[in-house]
Amino acid sequence: MKIRGRIVSFLLLLILFAGTIGTTVNPILKDVKLGLDLQGGFEVLYEVKKLTDDAPEITEDMVTDTAGALSKRIDVIGVSEPNIQVESNNRIRVQLAGVEDQDSAREILSTQANLTFRDSDDNLILDGSDLKEGKAKGDFNGETNAPVVTLEMKDPNKFGEVTAAIARKPAPDNVLVIWLDFEEGVDSYKEEVMKEDPAFVSAPRVTQKINSSNVEISGNFTVQETKDLAGILNAGALPVELEEIYSTSVGAQFGEQALNKTIFAGIVGIALIFVFMLVYYRLPGFVAVVTLSVYVYLILLVFTKINAVLTLPGIAALMLGVGMAVDANILTYERIREELRVGKSVKTAFDAGAKSSFTAILDANITTLLAAVVLFSFGTSSVKGFALMLIISILVSFITAVWGSRLLLGLLVNSGILNGKTGLFGIAKKHVHPAYEEVDTLDLTTKFDRFDFVNTRKRYFTLSIVLLITGAIVLGIFKLNLGIDFASGTRVEILTEEALSADEIEEFTESIGYPTSDIVISGDAKNIGVLRYIDEFSQNEISELQTSIAEQYGAEPNISTVSSTVGQELVKNAIKALAFAALGIIIYVAFRFEWRMGLASIIGLLHDAFFMVAIFSIFRLEVDITFVAAVLTIVGYSINDTIVTFDRIRENMNRRNEIKDANELADIVNKSLRQTLTRSVNTVLTVTFVVMSLMVLGAESIQNFSIGLLIGLIAGTYSSIFISAQIWFVLKKRELEKSGGIKIDKEKQQWGSDEPVV
Repeated sequence: MKIRGRIVSFLLLLILFAGTIGTTVNPILKDVKLGLDLQGGFEVLYEVKKLTDDAPEITEDMVTDTAGALSKRIDVIGVSEPNIQVESNNRIRVQLAGVEDQDSAREILSTQANLTFRDSDDNLILDGSDLKEGKAKGDFNGETNAPVVTLEMKDPNKFGEVTAAIARKPAPDNVLVIWLDFEEGVDSYKEEVMKEDPAFVSAPRVTQKINSSNVEISGNFTVQETKDLAGILNAGALPVELEEIYSTSVGAQFGEQALNKTIFAGIVGIALIFVFMLVYYRLPGFVAVVTLSVYVYLILLVFTKINAVLTLPGIAALMLGVGMAVDANILTYERIREELRVGKSVKTAFDAGAKSSFTAILDANITTLLAAVVLFSFGTSSVKGFALMLIISILVSFITAVWGSRLLLGLLVNSGILNGKTGLFGIAKKHVHPAYEEVDTLDLTTKFDRFDFVNTRKRYFTLSIVLLITGAIVLGIFKLNLGIDFASGTRVEILTEEALSADEIEEFTESIGYPTSDIVISGDAKNIGVLRYIDEFSQNEISELQTSIAEQYGAEPNISTVSSTVGQELVKNAIKALAFAALGIIIYVAFRFEWRMGLASIIGLLHDAFFMVAIFSIFRLEVDITFVAAVLTIVGYSINDTIVTFDRIRENMNRRNEIKDANELADIVNKSLRQTLTRSVNTVLTVTFVVMSLMVLGAESIQNFSIGLLIGLIAGTYSSIFISAQIWFVLKKRELEKSGGIKIDKEKQQWGSDEPVV
């Protein structure tokens, strides 16, 4: 009965998972909030400044009140689920995804809304304080049916006196000029009235005293403009000046294309992982496919429940999280396969493999989590989205890959139906030693037994030194191709249905007054043009450029502007992020293992990070904020790989009473590397499926990010085997030579360890 019960439980869980996911996944997908890079829209970072030198200093309350006023204005625009964040240094970040008329939205946000009534000589007569709050509304003139804005005065008598005084003036000076954000010494009615498009809102002629408290502002308005003007007047005048120090806008067609391409790339990458797990690990691979499906479902569920915004880097993080979840499965399955090969029963092998792999999985996940938390702390909005998704992925993968996989596989193992069926674990019977031979897992043969990693370490040290020196020389000569995130300036991205020409774009930009020769054509169909300017464009310049490009090419471009202040801060934050991540990891590894392993790990990480920087310099790939995300992600993956290796070295050392000489130490390191190499190769291979899919099939905006990940994955695997482990051997060998031998304290258990004591 127990056997049948466990099999039935396994099948019922499969039905439960399939039924739950199948019936609820579509509603969950509909609830996912897409970032502006996936549906279009714009993001602006404002620095809050004083209106005048005599104005009071900016306080935290003033910044908060300004953010509230901006929120009210966004309500007028009608954007669903805007994101407004008050940041340090008196800054407010506004993200409006899905907004159609970006120019109007930006104008509404930045308008001071200081309404004033002046005479023809620009003397102030009335201002916004004379109006009743919240009474402005869009309406229609009773006679002409033209759109107007109606206001209501607090004191009708005061308004009557003002209009009577103006009515006594001779024409053409008997006008009541209505201004929005009048600038003393800059604006002038007598100058503006001569222009076709004057800066004032309207200038009605007054011929008699007006006793009513109602005021009607007429002008060449559209219905939408009257609604917008009434809305910002009701929201109130901003008591401060807002200076744009960073902005990025994404055309709707860019967002739609990025979403479709990246989702398709993700499906292909994850499908390849599923196929690999099924082919290589057989039945455990099937369990991994089930738990990975649950993992993706739970990620989306958690993401919607915390009301987070899914960005393009966030999708990449989700797919990379699949790779991490696979790694936990691979670690466990490889340990189970080792136990099966020494002749243990399926149940004993399952228990021992699950137990011995737990430590490595725990350490690897915690160190990657450290890198993700640092990235979240120092990153900008899109990078924060990537880091948040990575953090959620790590936590959820630990639940599904460790607990979920063991639960499902444990039901089948404990039912007894798998007894003696090593083929279902991908192991041929000829590779299984009979139990009576009492073969230790340390003595198992591997596909890599012919490699002597330790005694050939100088070759790899030399190779790395040569590559790093070459990279340093290239970096010194060519520098990095810094994107505007770090170099400041303006970046414009044009997307068309037809192939573009750099000469044609250069000619066009000259004709509209924004010349540039820094143009790169990309995309499979050569239909994406990227233009760079060293200047930081103003809001008006961005609007003008956006309109001209949309008219010429039939679609709104992506435009990003970064001030030099923000660029410098991003550089500092990137350096801080890498420094804190490295410091946290070295402390953790030293605490969990020993200081030599911590030092060796950090040297390996620096090797990987610098290698990525050098490659980007050599091939002139653009370095932007997502590159920092790629470096920190690789820091996590590289330390993950290194820790798995060190965990096996520690376990194999604990199988001995004493290490007497360097040859014995070298044997332990070599065998540990050979035993973990299959896991390293398989993990990197599965993550590479995702990265290659992102690079080849994903959106162009994350191609450099994907390239950085691919380079880092290769470098990280190389460094964990040929650099970090070998540096540890050199350091440990010195200890061995000084002490004449190393006694192994088997009673000393590391915190959190459940490794077997032999």
